[in-house]
Amino acid sequence: MPREKFKTLTEQMFYVLLALMEECCGMDIMEKVSQLTAGRVKVGSGTLYNLLEQFSGEGIISETKTEGRRRSYILTQKGRELLEKEYTRLVTQAEDYNRVINREAIYGTDTEKDDTQQMGNMGLAPAY
Repeated sequence: MPREKFKTLTEQMFYVLLALMEECCGMDIMEKVSQLTAGRVKVGSGTLYNLLEQFSGEGIISETKTEGRRRSYILTQKGRELLEKEYTRLVTQAEDYNRVINREAIYGTDTEKDDTQQMGNMGLAPAY
């Protein structure tokens, strides 16, 4: 089954949408993404204009003005909801990671201890 379009966002998609919380043209978006990520994430012009076309076609962003070849865009309400949903998904992933890491810090990586703890939480005793 094909993946639902925009169910999850790539890092580049996320930062392009984040940059479009304010009206921007393509060059401004590339600059903002670089600034937001301290240069860690780069969006090439081909990728950017492909994303802008897709986002616009899905109603995630809207074109606000055109000056010659320069077009400006901003997030729509649908785009804001998509960005918020992705943020929540990422935070949940980070919480899951922290829960696993903290569990390892408390119990170590000994799976016997982990299994005993899980069974104790379910009201069961180990069968050894």
